[in-house]
Amino acid sequence: MAKILVIDDEEQIRGLLKRIFQAQGHMVITADNGAVGLKMMAQETFDLVITDIFMPEKEGMETIIEIKRDFPAVKILAVSGGDSQGCDYLPMTKPLGADASLNKPFSNEDIVRLVNGLLA
Repeated sequence: MAKILVIDDEEQIRGLLKRIFQAQGHMVITADNGAVGLKMMAQETFDLVITDIFMPEKEGMETIIEIKRDFPAVKILAVSGGDSQGCDYLPMTKPLGADASLNKPFSNEDIVRLVNGLLA
């Protein structure tokens, strides 16, 4: 069983990922932006962080950089549906410290397979 932090400003996505990974036997905590997620990380230990890229207050790119700087052992999965201009920022997340990335919308099977690979 892993401890997973899901950081996403969309309540539906947070809820979906929580249900999916709790059903897999993992403990899942959620945060609605990177600032809240980083505060949680300072208080608890996580095996994996799933973070959105575009969020208010503290966006995903900055969050990824800070997580890798302060918690280098934590695996990071970046997810995004792109911005309003249709730009795909996910390729830029790996050099910042993300271990993998996935475009929204994604299938339950795809994200479970990717997370299982990161946690293996």
